[in-house]
Amino acid sequence: MFASCFKPNVASALGPQSNVVFSRCAQIPSKNSIQMARSALDEMSDSGAFLRTASTFRNFILRDPSSQFPAESGRYHLYISYACPWASRCLAYLKIKGLDKDISFTSVKPRWERTKESDEHMGWVFPSSDTEEPGAEPDPLNGAKIPVLWDKKLKTIVNNESSEIIRMFNTEFNHMAENAALDLYPSHLQTRIDETNEWIYDAINNGVYKCGFARKQGPYDEAVKKLFDALDKCEEILGKQRYICGNTLSETDIRLFVTLIRFDEVYVVHFKCNKKLLHEYPNLFNYTKDIFQVPGMSSTVNMEHIKRHYYGSHPTINPFGIIPFGPNINYSSPHDRERFS
Repeated sequence: MFASCFKPNVASALGPQSNVVFSRCAQIPSKNSIQMARSALDEMSDSGAFLRTASTFRNFILRDPSSQFPAESGRYHLYISYACPWASRCLAYLKIKGLDKDISFTSVKPRWERTKESDEHMGWVFPSSDTEEPGAEPDPLNGAKIPVLWDKKLKTIVNNESSEIIRMFNTEFNHMAENAALDLYPSHLQTRIDETNEWIYDAINNGVYKCGFARKQGPYDEAVKKLFDALDKCEEILGKQRYICGNTLSETDIRLFVTLIRFDEVYVVHFKCNKKLLHEYPNLFNYTKDIFQVPGMSSTVNMEHIKRHYYGSHPTINPFGIIPFGPNINYSSPHDRERFS
């Protein structure tokens, strides 16, 4: 289950002391464009279906002080986009585990732009000052795709696979985490979490992209059916228990939440996932509010960045970049999930 917004190209061969800027860009198709900077918009099969490729950097941070990447306060930096669901789940772990004082982070601007004047492609860029773009910060270290976990000491990428980054944040920094007792991948639930993650990733997390980026009717029809079958399954599960894997908050809930929080605001319109709105699912809607209200989670949701990115960065889907006005849902309103406590 590979989960990062965009995939690396040639940087994987570089050694740990490389000072190369790791810029992750989005390709705007052109017959004269250089095929090296790619985005999810290029990941298509001959049938017109969207195929996400794998992340490249797969090193691990460990508590062992003798490891190549030991868990040390102040050593690592997380690059994110508030718009990107994969990056947002990494930020969610940083916040709810209480690691944001030990691991710094910066966010890119919401819309893809030219990374330099000579580029024909567009990609994630950082603002030039703290005031240029609310919610985004200048990059203090390097340019980077997101999510990226960067080692400031060795000046190298540690990992750009969000599913692995969150596992590191869950356990390897517990000696410094403010909320070390929170275990989102407990041993007694690991098999259930892994099995549930698999179908939620395929049908929902990645499923909305399969709907939105499909270039032929057949792949879209297949993806949208699979998506809503999976949402119906979640609705049924959540009618019996507070969280997806039981009555304990787990990794699966964070992974599902980042898609649900974007659903009515973006995916229904932009990715044509309009069979049913999230707020028409009573259990799923209240569940989304419940997760949003977990301490630290709301700070990871920047709906302005989310909407400006999706509606402003995919010209083949929304050529004029018009951002819909609503629905502006209040996820801080009361929910009914305490009934399972």
